[in-house]
Amino acid sequence: MRETMLQETAAETFDVDSDDKRVALGLVTEAFAEGCLDGLDGDCMAQAALFAAFQELVATYGEDATATYAEGLPERIRAGGFTTTLHH
Repeated sequence: MRETMLQETAAETFDVDSDDKRVALGLVTEAFAEGCLDGLDGDCMAQAALFAAFQELVATYGEDATATYAEGLPERIRAGGFTTTLHH
């Protein structure tokens, strides 16, 4: 069941209309801003956030389900699923 929950999440886009997800995204964004104000590079913050996120997914869903989720990331990235700026 837990693996199914992760697969369903992987199939959906990150719905910022969900109150919990909107709040969580806001907190992560604030943490990034604070890290940058403290002199940390954005790339360093991003890698640390990914590591923490994957740790949590593995703890919650296990290695296999998390690996399956991660397999879909290249396609989502290339399709603009994480792009927030307009392409010219």
